Amino acid sequence: MATSRTPTAQATQPRLDRTGASSLQGDLSRDEIGTGEDWAEGAVHRGRLRVRTLVTLRWLLVAGEVALLLLLMSMGFSLPYPLCFAVVGAGAWVNLLTGVASPGQRVFGDREAAAQLSLDIGQMSALVFLTGGTSNPFVLMLIAPVTLAAATLPLRQVLVLGVMASLLSALLAFVFLPLPEAPGVAVVIPLSLRVGAALANVAGIALTAGYVRQAAVESARMALALDVTEAVLAREQRLSALGALAAAAAHELGTPLATISIVAKELAREAPTAAVKDDADLLVSQAERCREILRRLTETPAAASDQLHERLSLRQLVQEVIEPHAGVKGIRVEAIVTGAKGMKTPDIRRMPEITHAFTSFVENAVDFAASEILVSARFDAETISMEVRDDGPGFSAEVLAKLGEPYVTTRPGAEGSRTGHIGMGLGFFIAKTLLERTGALVTFQNGRPHGAVVLARWPRSKIEAGAL
Repeated sequence: MATSRTPTAQATQPRLDRTGASSLQGDLSRDEIGTGEDWAEGAVHRGRLRVRTLVTLRWLLVAGEVALLLLLMSMGFSLPYPLCFAVVGAGAWVNLLTGVASPGQRVFGDREAAAQLSLDIGQMSALVFLTGGTSNPFVLMLIAPVTLAAATLPLRQVLVLGVMASLLSALLAFVFLPLPEAPGVAVVIPLSLRVGAALANVAGIALTAGYVRQAAVESARMALALDVTEAVLAREQRLSALGALAAAAAHELGTPLATISIVAKELAREAPTAAVKDDADLLVSQAERCREILRRLTETPAAASDQLHERLSLRQLVQEVIEPHAGVKGIRVEAIVTGAKGMKTPDIRRMPEITHAFTSFVENAVDFAASEILVSARFDAETISMEVRDDGPGFSAEVLAKLGEPYVTTRPGAEGSRTGHIGMGLGFFIAKTLLERTGALVTFQNGRPHGAVVLARWPRSKIEAGAL
């Protein structure tokens, strides 16, 4: 069994509550990820209804209304056709003005969008009034504008439009012109059926808008969280590229600095005057200083070339993961690497996603562990896995059920956190997303008898570095 063990001292404080979010997003500025208000439901939906979208949907509606009226006319149904076509024409005129007055890519303001959709509700209600009220099954069309609002507007506007459509539905059960009748056919719709249709329409408005809004909220929040994930990954990739550049620079500059040092020493030995000797000694000392700086650059973790920098051993990886948390007192952090007997510890490809994600998991554990955190890496002929385990109370049942989703957090503010980071509910989501992009299967669970466990497992082919 191959084993490597590296303890590091950390700090104790009473654990507050296990969170579903770490501060992996903390590397980004507040301007880049926003504040808590930016994740509010209203902000998620602000500015999402474009002029072109509304205009296109309205033309489809107008075309459907015209086609239906022409069909009824051809079948001989009795209707106030001039008034009906006037209502449809008014809707078409408003839509034409809207399309001409604004560029198609422009996004409506919240109130402007609500006003536009209220016009649609009014136009549809007028047409339903002329064609039988709630006796007309096409009263269901009133659901459409409220549903569009639920998908694109803040909650206040959705509620206003929903109430408006519901009140008009109820009114149309009592105030309407007769239902279209075919020649020689008399149709009488009892009041109870009209009221029932109105109630069904109100229920349809509420349920459909509710379903659509919940789906839109989740979709928009997920999109925002993925944007932050992309920003985190891009930053980590830039930092990794800088590390490779530093390693290459150290390798390339080593030879000319050695030459400068040798020539300067020769000058010092053969200096004709004391002033020249002092200058030569200064040159030697500065060259040595440059070589020391380059030596430090090559220590962690970059080697003397880009090719070496792009790979690291599992031992190096777990060391990099725990190293940022060495300054917190009282918590013991151990890193262990184990493998199948007789197998050499594999080198893996350097992936910023893995380092960033597990650094985040350890940071989260530092905030909540009682006294100890264990970071372990295991390998066999088929898989490579990494695990972060702490001895705290573990994940609460409520949080555990949602871990890996965006904006799940009960993390304390900076004043109650050992690491000083404020949880925003994105950390575990970002970490899980980054790891899954590398081909990992990520699981969260509680240990026995207590503690939290985060495990990622890869097929070796996904992350193992090829032979040099």
